[in-house]
Amino acid sequence: MMQRRHAELEKLPDGLRSLDRRPSFGVAPGNKSRQKRRRHDGEPMTFRFGFASLRVFACALAALVLSMAMAGSASAQTGPRVYLMRGLANVFSTGLDDLASKMQAKGIWAQVYEYGQWQQLADDAVSWSRAHNKAPVVIIGHSLGADSAIEMAERMTAMGIPPRLVVTFDPVGVTQIGRSGGRFVNYYQSHNGFGKMLTTGPGFSGTLSNRSQDAAAAQGIDHFNIEKADYLHQQVITMVRALGSRPKPRPAPAPAMATPAVPAPSATPASAPASVPAASTASATAH
Repeated sequence: MMQRRHAELEKLPDGLRSLDRRPSFGVAPGNKSRQKRRRHDGEPMTFRFGFASLRVFACALAALVLSMAMAGSASAQTGPRVYLMRGLANVFSTGLDDLASKMQAKGIWAQVYEYGQWQQLADDAVSWSRAHNKAPVVIIGHSLGADSAIEMAERMTAMGIPPRLVVTFDPVGVTQIGRSGGRFVNYYQSHNGFGKMLTTGPGFSGTLSNRSQDAAAAQGIDHFNIEKADYLHQQVITMVRALGSRPKPRPAPAPAMATPAVPAPSATPASAPASVPAASTASATAH
């Protein structure tokens, strides 16, 4: 085959013959030693390129795994989200704004809304909780906002994500909690003409604690400022912060110790007197 190739080249004109003899790898024909060295030098370059590509791929994979781990950790550590709802006309519950600011200062997500938005807020809370590994949702309301907090909790429960905590300040219209889960804490006054104690109805699966503030009336607490009381704010913040803390693992139970066998007492002869005289028992009874 090579001989036929050379024969064909001899038939070509000199100009075309020189064009056909193109060097391989940029090396003139006949310079086999240089061509061999150039090919030999190219092999380590190919190896170095493959090693560099593998290293870049490994670094990218490690970065991806790390980012996924950080995202999972952030999701697991997501704190509670707090929805606060004002009462009538959206102006009589300014104490909730103060409460939200106190929680925000402690790194807690908290926003204040108008009580008529409870349906949209329920949908938003459920969507957020599902996206964050069922992170806790807290609902707080005053007056008509307290009524809406109960309705929002029932709606969330119906959607499969009940709130973790619901705090109501003096609810006025809704006095019974229906099908809802979660912990309910109700601060109320029974004699101010507005506030009500809460009860539970069929389908309720949470817990309820009514905390009367009747005695606080002596300090000027009433329906229009019960949500402004700083001591109640501190209680609420404590409950909310407890939702974001991880429970401490319980220590493993200590292994059970074998109880040594107690030898059976020897039989008492029938003629022996009883250990406790009957007269003593009667005497004790008489005393």
